Amino acid sequence: QIDILEDPVIKNVIVLQTVLQEVRNRSAPVYKRVRDMIANPEKHFYSFTNEHHRETYIEQQQGETSNDRNDRAIRVAVKWYNEHLRKMKNEEKIQVIFLTNDRNNKEKALEEGITAYTCEEYIKSLIANPDLVDRLACISDEGKEIESGKIFFPEHLPLSKLQQGIKSGIYLQGTYRASRDNYLEATVWVHGDAEENKEVIIQGLKHLNRAVHEDVVAVELLAKDEWVAPSSVVLQDDGQNEDDIENEEEKENILKASVNKNMLRPTGKVVGIIKRNWRPFCGMLSKSQIKEARRHLFTPADRRIPRIRIETRQADILEGQRIIVAIDGWPRNSRYPNGHFVKNLGNAGDKETETEVLLLEHDVPHQPFSQAVLSFLPKMPWSITEKDMKYREDLRQLCVCSVDPPGCTDIDDALHCRELENGNLEVGVHIADVSHFIRPGNALDEESAKRGTTVYLCEKRIDMVPELLSSNLCSLRSNVDRLAFSCIWEMNHKAEILKTRFTKSVINSKASLTYAEAQMRIDSASMNDDVTISLRGLNKLAKILKKKRIDNGALTLSSPEVRFHMDSETHDPIDLQTKELKETNSMVEEFMLLANISVAQKIYDEFSEFALLRKHPAPPPSNYDMLVKAANNASFFFFLSSLQNLEIKTDSAKALAESLDRAESPTFPYLNTLLRILTTRCMMQAVYFCSGMDTDFHHYGLASPIYTHFTSPIRRYADIIVHRLLAVAIGADSTYPELTDKHKLADLCKNLNYRHKMAQYAQRASVAFHTQLFFKTKGVVNEDAYILFVRKNAIVVLIPKYGLEGTVFFEEKDKPKPRLDYNNEVPSLTVEDTTFHVFDKVKVNIMLDASNIQHQKIHMVLVEPKV
Repeated sequence: QIDILEDPVIKNVIVLQTVLQEVRNRSAPVYKRVRDMIANPEKHFYSFTNEHHRETYIEQQQGETSNDRNDRAIRVAVKWYNEHLRKMKNEEKIQVIFLTNDRNNKEKALEEGITAYTCEEYIKSLIANPDLVDRLACISDEGKEIESGKIFFPEHLPLSKLQQGIKSGIYLQGTYRASRDNYLEATVWVHGDAEENKEVIIQGLKHLNRAVHEDVVAVELLAKDEWVAPSSVVLQDDGQNEDDIENEEEKENILKASVNKNMLRPTGKVVGIIKRNWRPFCGMLSKSQIKEARRHLFTPADRRIPRIRIETRQADILEGQRIIVAIDGWPRNSRYPNGHFVKNLGNAGDKETETEVLLLEHDVPHQPFSQAVLSFLPKMPWSITEKDMKYREDLRQLCVCSVDPPGCTDIDDALHCRELENGNLEVGVHIADVSHFIRPGNALDEESAKRGTTVYLCEKRIDMVPELLSSNLCSLRSNVDRLAFSCIWEMNHKAEILKTRFTKSVINSKASLTYAEAQMRIDSASMNDDVTISLRGLNKLAKILKKKRIDNGALTLSSPEVRFHMDSETHDPIDLQTKELKETNSMVEEFMLLANISVAQKIYDEFSEFALLRKHPAPPPSNYDMLVKAANNASFFFFLSSLQNLEIKTDSAKALAESLDRAESPTFPYLNTLLRILTTRCMMQAVYFCSGMDTDFHHYGLASPIYTHFTSPIRRYADIIVHRLLAVAIGADSTYPELTDKHKLADLCKNLNYRHKMAQYAQRASVAFHTQLFFKTKGVVNEDAYILFVRKNAIVVLIPKYGLEGTVFFEEKDKPKPRLDYNNEVPSLTVEDTTFHVFDKVKVNIMLDASNIQHQKIHMVLVEPKV
């Protein structure tokens, strides 16, 4: 009932030590929430150490279970409090109320003359706050559920049986992954590497047996003759009536139809749950058709989560709102899990509400920084002290400048370039010294580590570190003294590195420029000041560095990145444009890559077991199938003399990079971009790892044997750890135990990889939402598109003008079905008499389909060729 306890109405509560210990054993997240309430002065929650108080401590008696002993300890403490408060001199008698959901304990308390209620009885007695009742968690009584007759699901085996079965190999343990497209199907990823078949398919309601996405489950494999194939049908659960089981069985038969024998995969059924991974879910209420009903279904925004039954009296208010609901349990006799209402987020479709949903659903920590965290910030006004200078070089005289996107306030990096007396060049990359301000293990450090990364949405930034650091003290703004960590090379004019050194420093940037301003200076004939000369030197070296990198086999891939022009009043998107990159973007990037590689090598040389590095695995050859097919297909259709060399080689990054460079067509200039976009889709995810836990360090995309992240500590926590390692390596800061514990580092990397992945998904979702807002005001738009993929009943197209991707379906509800012929080899799709191939140019109408308010989507319809 933690949601009830957190409600501001509930105050003046004493939580006994006996109870806190039990909560701690059962659930770390709930324990943290209880501790936070105790720490919040407005709640007046207190913990009482009854186990260490002479008058409330009790011994376990002979024949008494430890559970009964704890129950008795709680009653003794309640009685003591009653006595204790009676002795007080004040006029009003304070009554102690004992809340428990343990039936036996409550009965004993009443016999002993203690005022006791269940949580539900107490909450329902608070008539001034009727809304609290909605937040009550449903408690299922095991006995009651059998009476209602209908049993939908088999029983879950107890944990002890599951653990025995897993040990002896009868059951497999794994993570349950529900399907987005088909609610009657899921896969379980089996833990442990011994298993050849890492993936087990689960099909049908009874076999899914109440598992929810991301739960850890135990699975029993079915006999080989019961194995199934992954289905290619899309099934959404749209039933309103829970008892409509015939409908489910009919849908399950659709799954089993038309299966190719080679497609069969290991198939199983869920026999028990090892660990529930329920979180609060965002979504909307599907109001019951029955008038005055209190029980309604809630439809989560995430299609992998089943609908949840909740009880609420405020259904009329909640209709059309985004709300949060928590699952309480899933009895065998219920088609859906039971849950309770937690919070109303606001109107669906509102920008603020949808942004909140997007952050919650991608698990992006975005609450304001707590006082505990802010207490570790430097006091203002801040200035550099004698002590700060102890292990630092004073580089304020250097002509340093920064180059960033327009409107950037969190400036991580600055550069300089000057000619030395010996004719060589000195180049410096200066990075904000964030680890000077964030000390290991304090609340600020823990919060930054938890967040892992700054998240950039279309018009909002969720900072990893508080604004005082991100936009002020750590931001390398111009004309102020700032602390930095510098990587300085001596190079010759061929951009060959002769010497590298690292030092903590103080800098004073002479200019903070945008990419466009820097480009103008480089190109301007009349400008010859120090900053401009420095930029020209950097630009010249960067071009050489880039050429070396590409000759080495680095990939330059393409993703259509979109920027929105916002209306300054309403903040609605008025125009979409695809980002264009300037030479100066590339100039900054080259030196950042070089600094990251130099630092990676240095920390690995110093700490071979616990360097935090970043690797990018080479894709397995099968990942390239679609790219190779698409290219063969294209050269067949353009059979132009210019395209005889359109053969994509994938045996190495270098071969791939070179074949992409050659794939140019004068008659079809966009072809090269399309091929690069498809190549991006073949890639693996780059990940952080700890050098002592891995042997393969190679970064495929950059063609570098070693790589890390050093250049953005304001917005990535990985860089802060790398700064700390480098500082210890050069004797500029002291080490601490966690920094040299490879298991701790491996856990940290796991969280960082998760946060980065979620941030990427959240950013994509934000672009998708703003794209919808854009088309909402536009009506129907007609645009050129290119086919990226062909599917069995649809084509996936890319619209270059908006960098927008969408699916054109050829089967529509309530319309006659066209004749479809899908050829997987080419690949091609023939609809009636028109055949579609990858890279074909088509025309589509784009509009917003808002028929499902929770899943609004961009709808695309083919205009040309006419089918």
